[in-house]
Parts: sequence; C-alpha cells; structure tokens
Amino acid sequence: MSQEFLLRLNIPPGLEEEFVDELLSSEVIRGYQSYSTSGHGQVGAMSIAEQVAGRRNRIQFEIALEADAVEPLLQQLKTAFPTPDIIYWLMPIAESGRFS
Repeated sequence: MSQEFLLRLNIPPGLEEEFVDELLSSEVIRGYQSYSTSGHGQVGAMSIAEQVAGRRNRIQFEIALEADAVEPLLQQLKTAFPTPDIIYWLMPIAESGRFS
C-alpha cells in the first residue's frame, strides 16, 4: 500500500466556485469533501465586521491523495490561485478504506 496524505485547504467563500472548477479539472483527485467553517485569528486580515464577530467565513476542502499526487496538485492550485488568503495543511493518513 502506498502512502496517502490528507490535504486540507481553507479558502475565502468568494473563491469557492472557481476553486471547485479547478479541483474538478485535476486528474489526480478521486473525490473530496467541502464544508463551510469559521476562521479565527489574524485579525489584520479580517474586515471590521469579521473582527467584531471574532471570526470569518471560510470554505474548507479535504482531499485524500496518493503521495505522488500531492506536489502536482499543490503546484496546480498555487499557480491558479496565487493568494496568501488560501491556507493548507498536509497530514499523513495512517489508514483508510471502506466498510464493504
């Protein structure tokens, strides 16, 4: 079994549709999850309303990838979205599978 990684990306809601289109165009992704979340911290990056609320709306994506697919996907996304407002984490997956 080859090593798998979980790529978690946190983006501003205004980029969601364009980001989904970019992910769907990738040949290395089998599927992914996305959901609305709230970001906390980095007050300077928040609007006044977000500062008052203490959070900012974000969209989070989680993509399980084979090790050799990680770097090509990151490069594709960094080229398509050259912004510091997209945050990502890369974590090894100890085990994955299906119940059937």
